[in-house]
Amino acid sequence: MVTRKEDTPQRIARRKYEDMNKEKRRLASSNFQTMLPRELYDEIDAFLKERHMTKVEFIRRAYEIMKNGNSGM
Repeated sequence: MVTRKEDTPQRIARRKYEDMNKEKRRLASSNFQTMLPRELYDEIDAFLKERHMTKVEFIRRAYEIMKNGNSGM
């Protein structure tokens, strides 16, 4: 059984804030929750680090390329 830490005024305030803003955060952003083979993940991660690019920037750029028909597909 998991035991919860003692409620403090700060913890209570944080929970209340999270409850009030949960829906707003859900509507504002999301994620793909996908899994990649470790080898491919490491390769992509190294590629992005070399170019000082975040994963979000990479996804946006790839999306724009494919949306504009420059994907070769």
